[in-house]
Order: sequence, then structure tokens, then C-alpha cells
Amino acid sequence: MNIKRCKFNPIVTCKDVVPSSRDFEVIGAFNPGAALYKGEIVLAMRVAERFKDNNDGHIKIPVIDGQSAALKTVDLDKEDDRYDFSDSRVIKEKDSCCDFVYLTSMSHVRLARSTDGVNFKIEDKPFIFPENRYESFGIEDPRITEIDGSYFITYSSVSQYGIVTSLAVTSDFKDYKKLGNIFETENKDVVIFPEKINGRYFALNRPVSKSTGDPVIWISESYDLLHWGNHRILACTRKGHWDSEKIGAGIPPVKTDRGWLELYHGVDDQGHYSMGALLLDVNCPSRIIARSEKPLLDPRMDYETGGFFSNVVFPCGAVKKHEKLYIYYGISDNSIGLAAAALEDILSTLG
Repeated sequence: MNIKRCKFNPIVTCKDVVPSSRDFEVIGAFNPGAALYKGEIVLAMRVAERFKDNNDGHIKIPVIDGQSAALKTVDLDKEDDRYDFSDSRVIKEKDSCCDFVYLTSMSHVRLARSTDGVNFKIEDKPFIFPENRYESFGIEDPRITEIDGSYFITYSSVSQYGIVTSLAVTSDFKDYKKLGNIFETENKDVVIFPEKINGRYFALNRPVSKSTGDPVIWISESYDLLHWGNHRILACTRKGHWDSEKIGAGIPPVKTDRGWLELYHGVDDQGHYSMGALLLDVNCPSRIIARSEKPLLDPRMDYETGGFFSNVVFPCGAVKKHEKLYIYYGISDNSIGLAAAALEDILSTLG
């Protein structure tokens, strides 16, 4: 498979991003949605920040007030035996069945622009910032789908109520409108197809069952992008494969002469995140034509095997130019990488 990583990877790191507040430090710039807009490649990056001063036996946690949209600080004593502080990413309550009660950081969406797809100018201020009760712990992992000149951005909203998928829209990457929550908890990795198929919109999504079963990719339909139904399983995990533990949609599907190409992430039994492909019927996207037997991209470079959450290749955005696909992927919850391949080369791996 002739897929090439950019020699300048990682092309964006947290050191390239200005904190949104003097009280914060940026600990990650990763998992970007991507779009082509007026000759530029625009990335909508997830930027994770935390309070700078957390070394006095206390930990300060950023939280958005769901009523006022104001930023608040939750101050916890690290000696408080009600909580488990062992994971640097989350705070757990020892007697709770929840995965976490707080995140130690807060994420927002920041824009970066480039004329060559490699060197990006990153905006100093957030583009989309958390502001309601569903976003009180932050907003994460945006994907961008262009439909008739409007750019629809799906993202995960995190709060004490769980993780839901929200939708925003922009026409110019200057102003935007939030359209509300489109998939309830626990659902993420939502990507929208770029055109109607037989009069309906389609989206891939990844609900997570708390009772049984692996996280797998579902497909859903809508007439208005806001109300979704006819939910059904599209693709499952495969034991003994590179995607044995969980899978989730990566980039918004790309239309080709052979069908819809979806680049997705899969996790193996070692916890390594890799990228593979699905080929879906162009007129019936709930039908899989072909699927990657081996990863197209897996964590093997030093900058992919280290980092905040190591061994992660996490595709979120791609831009098609001259029959070549430029894939922007998150690296280990820390930075952004670029890989490119001819569209035909990717399709050739699918038989």
C-alpha cells in the first residue's frame, strides 16, 4: 500500500497553539476535521487545555456552567479518598459505576488554515467553545461534511450527563450556528455523508452499550440532519484482526466510482488504534462491498508510539485533490499527522 506519511509529521503540536486563557496550558491539538474552502485546507482541531498550576496537593478542573456559560473552577484535594486520581486524564469516584466524574482538561474546537496542506496558520482564539450543560466538560473530535456550500460540523459534547453528539453549521468558517444534539448518550464518531441518497441523509455513528457487546459502527438516516432514525449495525469488530476490540467511523465518506470510501479506526487486543477502510454501496450505504484485512496506517513511527495516549492513529478528516486523498489524523491524543495516497491505491487494497 503506497500511503505516505508527511516527512514533517507531526504537522501540528500543542506547542503551536496559543492557550485560550492565561490560566491554561495546551496539552493537545489533535483529531481534526478537514475541509477545502476557497482554495485553503481548513482544519477544525480539538484543542485540550488544563489549568497550569496543579502542583500544590490540589487539582483544579475547568467546568462550564450550563446556565450562564461561564467558566468555573472545581478544586479537589488530592488526598480526598472519595476520588481516584490515578489516571491523569480523568477523575473517578471510587464508589461510582461511572467511568469518570470529571475530566482534568477541557477541549474546544480551534481552526487552522493552509494553502499547501502542510504548513498551517492556527487561529489564536477558539472557533467553537463549550457553552451549555451538555458541553460542560468540553467538546471533542470534530468532523466536517460539506453539503451544498454549508459545512456541517459534528462533535462530541461531554458533561455529567454523558457523551452526546452535537451539530453546528458554518458557511464561512467565521461564524457558526449550533443546531443542537443529534445523537444521545453514549454516541460518538458521527460522520455525515456529503449528499442525500434516495432522498435521505445518512450518518455513521458509534453507540456504546454499557451492558454487553463491543463498540461498533452503526448507520442511521434523516430527512433534515437533525432527527435520525432507522438505526442499524453496519460493521462489527473482528476477533483476531487489527480491529478486534472496537471500531468507529473516521472521515466523512468519500464518493468514488466504486462506492463510498470510509476510513475508520479499529483497536486491537493491545489497545493500538489503526486505520482501515470500508467500501459501501453507492446507492445503499448500509451494504458493505469490501473491508480492509490489514491496516492502511498503524502506529509505528516514534511520534505515534509515544505521546499522551500512546499507539494511536485516529483519522478524522480528509481532503480530496486531483484524485489523491490527504488524510489528517490524530496522533496519540497529542498532535496531528498527515498521510497521503492516491485514491485508486486505497481502493486497490479492497479487491
